[in-house]
Amino acid sequence: MRRGAVLWVALALLVGCAVADNAVDRMTVQLDGPRMVLSGEITSRTPAHFIAALNENPQVEVIVPFDMAGSVDEMAVYRMGDAIRTRGLDTHLTGQSEIYSGAVNLFLAGNRRTIEQGAILGVHSWADGFGEGSSYPRKAREHQGNVAYTREMLGSDAFYWFTLQAAPSDGIHVLTQAEIADFGLVTE
Repeated sequence: MRRGAVLWVALALLVGCAVADNAVDRMTVQLDGPRMVLSGEITSRTPAHFIAALNENPQVEVIVPFDMAGSVDEMAVYRMGDAIRTRGLDTHLTGQSEIYSGAVNLFLAGNRRTIEQGAILGVHSWADGFGEGSSYPRKAREHQGNVAYTREMLGSDAFYWFTLQAAPSDGIHVLTQAEIADFGLVTE
């Protein structure tokens, strides 16, 4: 009985930490004229702060994801991506930008997307506690949000399916220049 209680306490702490981990905004915003430079990780709190920063700075024309590990809430990425696309903003990666996972999806939202030589874009499959994204059938409802978002941003869902096979959720695949071009991640 004691062992079961310890297991439940450990599980409660793990779930509690995961919820608390998502409840804090860990993204920073730096303004550089018409550019808004983003660093950190996207959580469920990030979209509200991001949209407020956009509202307070109407001169922003370009979003620059700079040093971003990704996201702990894909819906937050969708909300931020929608704000970027709706406002007609561009996205740009500098030669020092390193973006991974959900931050790559955020980059896709730019009306014009540009990447300087040296930028790093890393992708991988997602996992939901039940399995890897790549293990679900293509028609599974678990794919619907990602497929719709990728189609809206790129006109095709091919890039999404590629990311599921590129690396497992606990790994990373750094995109090559050829892959970036093949999937239309840059517009210029």
